[in-house]
Amino acid sequence: MSARVLTTHAGSLPRPEALVARSLERSAGHHDDEPGYQRLLAQAVADVVARQREVGIDLVNDGEYGHSMGHRYDYGSWWTYVFQRLGGLELVETPALEIAQARPKPGQLALASFVERRDWNEFAEAYGDPSSGCALPTPPNIAPVCRGPITYVGQEAIQHDIANFKAALASHGLETGFLNSVAPGSCARFGNEHYESDEELIYACADAMREEYRAIIDAGLALQLDDPAIAENWDQIVPEPSVEDYKRFTMIRVEALNYAIRDLPTDRIRFHLCWGSWHGPHVTDIPMADIVDVMLQIDVGAYSFEAANVRHEHEWRVWSDVELPEGKVILPGVVSHSTNVVEHPELVAERIARFADGVGAENVIASTDCGLGGRVHPQVAWAKLRSLAEGAQLAGRRL
Repeated sequence: MSARVLTTHAGSLPRPEALVARSLERSAGHHDDEPGYQRLLAQAVADVVARQREVGIDLVNDGEYGHSMGHRYDYGSWWTYVFQRLGGLELVETPALEIAQARPKPGQLALASFVERRDWNEFAEAYGDPSSGCALPTPPNIAPVCRGPITYVGQEAIQHDIANFKAALASHGLETGFLNSVAPGSCARFGNEHYESDEELIYACADAMREEYRAIIDAGLALQLDDPAIAENWDQIVPEPSVEDYKRFTMIRVEALNYAIRDLPTDRIRFHLCWGSWHGPHVTDIPMADIVDVMLQIDVGAYSFEAANVRHEHEWRVWSDVELPEGKVILPGVVSHSTNVVEHPELVAERIARFADGVGAENVIASTDCGLGGRVHPQVAWAKLRSLAEGAQLAGRRL
C-alpha cells in the first residue's frame, strides 16, 4: 500500500512577459485599457493554474499574478503589492534599501536598514561584484514611508484576485486553492513617521491586512501568510543580538499575526517562513532550531519553510526533536529557488522521507523553499515543480 504525498509550492511563479509588460505600462499611466489588462490577467491566472495541474501540483495558487509587478519602483511583489493596498503610505525620494524601518520602544531591539545586513557586509565584495552570481540589484531611489493612519484600500484588487482564481479553479473542477498575503510583521517593514513605536505600526498593519485575510477565507479559499521577517530580521539587527532577545522581539510580530487571524479557521491558513530569497552566502541566518518554537506559536494549520537549500538542508533533524502540535502539518521545501540545478526526483523523495520519519507521512506536504517566480528561469522553475511532483510520487510508494 502506498501513501499519497500531496504537493504544493510557496506562491510566486514565473509571470508571462506580456503580463509584466502591461503591468508596467499600467502603473506608469502609459495606457488606459484597464478592461484589456484585466482580461489578460484573468487568462494568465487560468493558464498558470492549468500549468500547475499539468506538472502534478495538488494545492495550487494564482502564481501571485494579481500582486503588483507593475509599479515602476517594484522591488519584490510579495511585499510591495501592499503599497497600493494600504492607505497612509507615501513613496518618497530616498534610497529604498537605506531606510531603517523600526522605531522601537526603549530597551527593545531595532532593525537597521537593509544595506546594513550583516551577511551583505561580511561578503560586501561578492555582493558588489556583478559577475559573482550574488550581486544585489540596483535599488530604486524611492521608498514607502508611513505618514498617516494605516488603512486597507485594496478591496477591489483582492476581489479581482479572488474572482480570477476561483474561475480558474472551477475550470479544472477544483473547489479550492490558496492565495498569498503578507503577514503584519513583514508588511510593516517601511519607514515610520506616524506611529509612536514599531509595535503600534505592526498592529496597525494587522488591523488593515485582516480585511484581506477575511476576504480570502470568506471566498472559500485557503490563505497563505508570507512572513520571512520572522527569520530574516535576525540578520538585520546590528550587532547580532542574543537568541532570547531576538525571540522577544519576534514574539511581538507573532502576537500581532495571531491577533490579525483571530477567529479565522486555522485549517485553511498556512504560514510561510524563509531566510530571504536573495542569492548569497546566508552565513548569518539564524538556525531553525532557535526559532522553530516561535514559529509553532503561530495559530495556523500548516507551516511552510525552507529546507532544501544547502544552508538549511541539514535542519530536517530539528523535526526529530520537536513535537508537531496535533492537527498541524508541515510544508518543507524539497526543491529550492537558490540553484538552477533541477533536483532529481530520487533526492526529492529522500528529502520527503526524512520529514515523514520525523512527524509522520500524513503530516507532510511537499513544497518549495520559496517562490520560484523571478528567482530562476521559467523553464527551470517548471522543471523543478515537475521533479517535485515526481519525487512525491516516489516517496508515496515507499512510505
